[in-house]
Amino acid sequence: MKELLRDIERWRADGKGVALAQVVRMQGSGPRDPGAAMAVNQDGDVIGSVSGGCVEGAVLTEGLSVLRKGTPRLVRYGIADDDAFAVGLTCGGTIHIFIDRFDAAVDAAISDALLSGEPAALATVIEGPGTGSKLLVQPGGALIGTLGDPDLDRVVARDAHAELEAGRTGLRHYGQHGEARREEGVTVFVQSFAEPPRMVIFGAIDFTAALARLGKVLGYRVTVCDARPVFATPARFPMADEVVAEWPDRYLAEAGGTLGPRDAVCVLTHDPKFDVPAILGALETKVGYLGVMGSRRTHEKRLARLQEAGMSDDGLARLMAPVGLDIGARTPEETAVAICAEIIARRTGREAPSLRDSAGPIHR
Repeated sequence: MKELLRDIERWRADGKGVALAQVVRMQGSGPRDPGAAMAVNQDGDVIGSVSGGCVEGAVLTEGLSVLRKGTPRLVRYGIADDDAFAVGLTCGGTIHIFIDRFDAAVDAAISDALLSGEPAALATVIEGPGTGSKLLVQPGGALIGTLGDPDLDRVVARDAHAELEAGRTGLRHYGQHGEARREEGVTVFVQSFAEPPRMVIFGAIDFTAALARLGKVLGYRVTVCDARPVFATPARFPMADEVVAEWPDRYLAEAGGTLGPRDAVCVLTHDPKFDVPAILGALETKVGYLGVMGSRRTHEKRLARLQEAGMSDDGLARLMAPVGLDIGARTPEETAVAICAEIIARRTGREAPSLRDSAGPIHR
């Protein structure tokens, strides 16, 4: 949704009514995740996408209807039948889309806050009393808008803070027996606009450049860190958001507290005086992925040094080493793909063949 706001503001400046359609739930397979958005103006112009082309025509019609009537709608599209002109998804899933008119007062204030780039969570009532009302929750407790009930605002703001911290987007239900007591239950869509996840890469080598490029493609804020100033330069890693000439343990002592479950640390050095402090420092953080590059022989020697330094069994279980999925990667670019694929698999909880869980030569 955020990427559509400037075009929406341009439409509104021209005096055009705008309807916003958002995916709020997916059941089964689907082309777009919750939060995917499409906007329609009164002239029938469209920006964005909610399904990659499957139901956009129908959503356009619904959006124009919402603009005429002023009443928000929650629509659902399932599997298309054999009729070539039927509306539906071909992938076998069901998509739920909430469509509402862009309100000049509340939505404009929310848009300004989102375009500032600061993290925030947007809560929207999609079913029940107050359908269409919105509440923007910002870190520190600042609120914009209301869901129509102070108790509901309080409970949803608490939950939205938790969703924002985890970077999650999804539905929450509040009924008459919950903390926010109401005569009727409500369904609230909470969309997180979190800061991008971070990828910290230790070691200023050619594999680092490839991994930093791919990390940027996947939406990470990439930091390259190496204790050797002659190698850790922006000229060598222009794709990185930050290049730091510092010892890994010193860097993590300062920045490690900001790392969380959505973030990744990749140790690509092969020198004990670099990789051991980097690993031990990363284990003191809440980082969700910790990958370490090296051959099996190198890793065996590294493990001995780590255990001598006091690494626990829990710490050992967090290490993805040798790093990457077992796909036969050799070049820096292929290795970067293997590492990022492993990060994705760990994040999504999918089973994938990691080198850590296999035996024998890494390169056959």
